[in-house]
Amino acid sequence: MIGAVRNGRRHHAWLDNRQITVVFVAQSGALCYQFAVSDIASSLLDKDARIAELEAALAARDSLIAALRVQLANLRRMTFGQSSEKLSLQIEQLELALEELEGEAELADARKPCVDRGDQPIPIRSLPGHLPREERRLEPEAGTCTCPDCGGALRPLSEDSDEMLDVLPVQWRVMRTVRPKYSCRSCDRIVQAPVPPKAIARGKASFATLAHVVVNKFDHHLPLYRQAEMMAAQGIEIDRSTLAGWAGQAAALLDPIVSRIREEGLKADKIHADDTPVPMLDPGKGRTATARLWTYVVDDRASGVTCPALVWYRFTSDRSGIHPQGELKSFTGLLQADGYAGYDKLYASGRVREVACWAHFRRKIFENHLGHPTPLTTDLLDRIAQLYRHEADIRGQPPDVRCQHRQQHSKPLIEDLRTAIDDALRRLSPKSSMAKALAYGRKRWAALTIFLDDGKAEIDNNIAERAIRSIAIGRKNWLFAGSKVGGERAAAIYSVIETAKLNGIEPQAYIADVIEKIASDWPASRWDELMPWNWTLDIAPASMAA
Repeated sequence: MIGAVRNGRRHHAWLDNRQITVVFVAQSGALCYQFAVSDIASSLLDKDARIAELEAALAARDSLIAALRVQLANLRRMTFGQSSEKLSLQIEQLELALEELEGEAELADARKPCVDRGDQPIPIRSLPGHLPREERRLEPEAGTCTCPDCGGALRPLSEDSDEMLDVLPVQWRVMRTVRPKYSCRSCDRIVQAPVPPKAIARGKASFATLAHVVVNKFDHHLPLYRQAEMMAAQGIEIDRSTLAGWAGQAAALLDPIVSRIREEGLKADKIHADDTPVPMLDPGKGRTATARLWTYVVDDRASGVTCPALVWYRFTSDRSGIHPQGELKSFTGLLQADGYAGYDKLYASGRVREVACWAHFRRKIFENHLGHPTPLTTDLLDRIAQLYRHEADIRGQPPDVRCQHRQQHSKPLIEDLRTAIDDALRRLSPKSSMAKALAYGRKRWAALTIFLDDGKAEIDNNIAERAIRSIAIGRKNWLFAGSKVGGERAAAIYSVIETAKLNGIEPQAYIADVIEKIASDWPASRWDELMPWNWTLDIAPASMAA
């Protein structure tokens, strides 16, 4: 039997007596799935009936898993961007039930006897080729020279091999640097290698250790106190304050990279922007204040442009419009963002053109559809879905091709959509939530339709929302920024990690290598070689860079 209790709600899954029971309490009430197979002794059932009964039970189990997955996906979509504790609790309960059922399903499948497929090849999923291989050879117990049956000589024929994914725990080690001294027999001069650069003066952490700490915190969302506990479990006692100092030193070393990312980003002709709340500790008031973390993304891969993809973040103590206005004061081009009024002065300058987000508009209609589905909401959502299908057809195409396709296929759909919205607004009460949702879109119609005439523009601002998502996940673990300095440090490290990921670079290896080169006085004339879109492990060591 597998069972679990979470906040008074119990989930059961029995397979021995062929019963599966899952109870999940949702907003609409209790959803109860129960599938039972009679426990009549097998001696009273013939073989075929027993097999049919077991197959029915397995089919019921698979149907239950599929239903729970759909329910879980719906709840995750509903809770994105929200702080509803009730929804989060329901998701946790559903994940627990699904985890138990999937575990039983995997165990049951593993117990099935292997079926002889004859000459039909069995598909084998290969493991990643970049992983190191450790070979273990198993020779016959009787030896490799003499046949155990007749005593004849054995000769190599072939071999069978099988690969399994294995894991080793994090292994800490001590790097001991030895610098021998030599003296000249003739002049008594002492010769010795220079002192190598250290990540922290008089510190005991290597550059790789600094990278490990910051990536674990900001990419894997492990707070420093948890990292300290994990290290202590391996006999390494490091205070959390020491780990915080290491993270601060890594951020200081990465400052030239962050500055260069921002400089390159402001040269682009299209930027995606968004922001998210971040609690910041306010010691004077004994509580947390709501600060903001802003993201600015340059990513034109969907329009076939080969310029570097990058993202940088800014931490501010509030959401005043002066922050994005100051950050983008030298920028000229398209700004894809939500309807936040703080951007309005940028648009009024004439240098920046607003590109609104269809995903935001669709979300407002969808929220009304969830609460009260109507033929109007269904029709509007279907029309917007058609626009997205056309966008999928031209993803990765050059701007001129995208523009031509949109003029031919998307523009007529949008004109019909505008007519349908205007007709609905004339019928709906202005105070209704649906009318407000439609008015939101009509107010931004010019910005919503810019993408029709500019092949570089995107239909939505999901690029920026994806860059914010990692912040939202991490925020649940590190809870709040300890200070303005701490928030700015987090923004800097996030800028490097997320830009590395956009360029397909593993962040920890990148940060470890780059901060060592920077600490070794890497020449400023070669900064571009260290940027994530140019970096490779084949770059010469810092000692040879001059």
